[in-house]
Amino acid sequence: MKKIGFLSFGHWSPQSRTRSAADALLETIDLAQAAEQLGADGAYVRVHHFARQLASPFPLLAAIGARTKRIEIGTAVIDMRYENPLYMAEDAGAADLIAGGRLQLGISRGSPEQVIDGWRYFGYQPAEGESDADMGRRHAEVLLDLLRGQGFAQPNPRPMFPNPPGLLRLEPYSEGLRDRIWWGAGSNATAQWAAKLGMNLQSSTLKNDETGEPFHVQQAAQIRAYREAWKEAGHTRTPRVSVSRSIFPLVDDRDRAYFGREGQQQDQIGYLDEQTRAIFGRSYAAEPDALIEQLKADEAIAEADTLLLTIPNQLGVDYNAHVIEAILTHIAPALGWR
Repeated sequence: MKKIGFLSFGHWSPQSRTRSAADALLETIDLAQAAEQLGADGAYVRVHHFARQLASPFPLLAAIGARTKRIEIGTAVIDMRYENPLYMAEDAGAADLIAGGRLQLGISRGSPEQVIDGWRYFGYQPAEGESDADMGRRHAEVLLDLLRGQGFAQPNPRPMFPNPPGLLRLEPYSEGLRDRIWWGAGSNATAQWAAKLGMNLQSSTLKNDETGEPFHVQQAAQIRAYREAWKEAGHTRTPRVSVSRSIFPLVDDRDRAYFGREGQQQDQIGYLDEQTRAIFGRSYAAEPDALIEQLKADEAIAEADTLLLTIPNQLGVDYNAHVIEAILTHIAPALGWR
C-alpha cells in the first residue's frame, strides 16, 4: 500500500490555462478538493522564489486545509535558506491547526535559483565559515527545536495579558507537527543527517550523481541508507519516505496528444553548480499495460511508502484530476499500491 498525492509547482503564464498567480493559487485549492474526492492521499506544493510559481505556501496550505477534510497537505520543499524559523513555526502551527493535524511539511536547503543568492534579498547571510547550505540546515535545526513546544522566552513581568508560568513558547502550537517534518535530500549524506534528526525523507526527481548508476537505483540506495541511519539513531516511530515522479497513463486522445511523444524517457545528467554533477530521473508516459511494467522496475518507488505525482498544472484542474484518476484506477491496483 502506498499513499499517492500530487505535487504542483504552480506555474502560470498568459500562454497557458493557468494565466495568473490568482489562477495558480485558486486552481491548486480546487485540485486538492478534486483529488480528495477521487481518493488521493496528498496535495503538495513546491516553493520557488522570484518565479512565476507558488512561493508563499502557508496561506495556500491553510486555505486547502479549510476546504478539505481528509487529504494530507504539504510542501516539497521549502528552501530554508530563505526562512525565519520562528515566524515559520507560527505559520506552520496555524496552518496545521486549521487542517486538523494534516500538515506534512517538506523542507530543504533549496535548489538552483532564479536569481543569484536570492536569500540575501530576504535578509539572510551565512555566518563566518558557513556556506549557504549550512545556513539552510541551521535554520532547519532551529525550526525543529521550536516545534517541540518547549518554552524558551523570558516573560515580561508586566505583560499586557496574563502569562502561564515559566518560559514562553511560540503560539499557536500544534501537537505532533514535529513528527511530520520531511527533509528533501539531494545526497546520501544529507538523507542520513535527516534521519539522525528524526525527519521523514523526501527524494525528488533529481539527486547528486554519486555512483553513475541509473537514477532509480541510486535513489533506492539513498532510501536504504536513510533507514539504516534512522535505526542507528534509535528513534521509536516508523519514518516515512516519499519519491516524486512524472507519470502519465495514455488512456485517451488528450493524453496521447500531450504526452504520447514524451521525450524524457531516460535519465538525464546535468550540473547543479560547477562542482555538483546531478542525475535527473526519467518521466513515464505509456499505455497502461506498458506503464505498469515500466513502473515495476523502478526500485525507488518500490522502497517508498509515498508517491508524489508531479502534475502539469498549466493544463488546468480538469485535466490534472483526469491524470490522477487514471493512475488511481488503471495503475495503482495493478502494482499493489491500492
